[in-house]
Amino acid sequence: MIMKQNTILIKDLSIGYPGKSDIKIVADHINAGINSGELTCLLGANGVGKSTLLRTLSAFQPKLGGEINIAGKEIDDYTDKELSTVISVVLTEKCDVRNMTVTELVGLGRSPYTGFWGNLQGEDKRVVEHSISLVKIENLAHRMVHTLSDGERQKVMIAKALAQETPVVFLDEPTAFLDFPSKVEMMQLLHQLSRQTDKTIFLSTHDLELALQIADKIWLMDKANGVTIGTPEDLSLNGSLSRFFARKGIVFDLETGLFRVDNEYTAQVRLVGHGQKYAMARKALQRNGILANRNVESEFYIETGDLNSGNGFVIHPLQGETIHTGTIEEMLKEVVGLTVVGD
Repeated sequence: MIMKQNTILIKDLSIGYPGKSDIKIVADHINAGINSGELTCLLGANGVGKSTLLRTLSAFQPKLGGEINIAGKEIDDYTDKELSTVISVVLTEKCDVRNMTVTELVGLGRSPYTGFWGNLQGEDKRVVEHSISLVKIENLAHRMVHTLSDGERQKVMIAKALAQETPVVFLDEPTAFLDFPSKVEMMQLLHQLSRQTDKTIFLSTHDLELALQIADKIWLMDKANGVTIGTPEDLSLNGSLSRFFARKGIVFDLETGLFRVDNEYTAQVRLVGHGQKYAMARKALQRNGILANRNVESEFYIETGDLNSGNGFVIHPLQGETIHTGTIEEMLKEVVGLTVVGD
């Protein structure tokens, strides 16, 4: 197992930019370490300063104070050429590239090493080929870039960053233009790459649910508390996630480690069963304002059985005969029509 190392060490960092009359401080007193072999996700509302932080860490804009130590050296002590071999950046903007193949675009990642004319030697070509392989886009290698989908194009830009052979990769909203399956695939790919390559991968994202499930570390950024850092699990247990995303109608579920809609319940029913049918029945009932779980104390109850039983759902009302339904939709029609008085 590869030992994780502090690739980036941040001490008392202040970030911001000059205003018309004074300096605008976005966040200050940031202290953190970012490890190799880990995927770290930066979360925060629009306008809170995520882009400013990412640009500062990438040396695209100067810090206001403090230290950013990357690979054992203060960021201000690097020349631009040296930085290009330490940090690679994948931006949100769609690249409008014409008359260039995927392999040629990935090859641009070798520019810090190829000199003025950019001629790829044998080792450069091997690195490009390996980078394309890591991202699993061998089938796209000879395609023209402008013919690719958004998801395919984003993978190409990640392969280009890998070809740059830097220990640190920063990504700005890498899932921004992708559909949900592609978002999942992209986040899983980045997590896998952090392990395979032992690189430090740091990205900003709005995809909260995916970040909580896939990231090794989370940076929560808001104007009230600055930057709060930890594993998704620690941030769940210490209440940071609940406080950070406190909104009317949203609840952080400690049992699942995910957010859910905070339904208002006007009725309740005891749910008997387990597994997927139980979970889906509970979800559907609670969406319709009926608190449903195995802990509800009620003589009115529903048996869900399991997927293998094939018996559908059995409703036991307070009065009348037992009702058998085959689907959740049918079960809802019966249950919603019944009055269940909550405690």
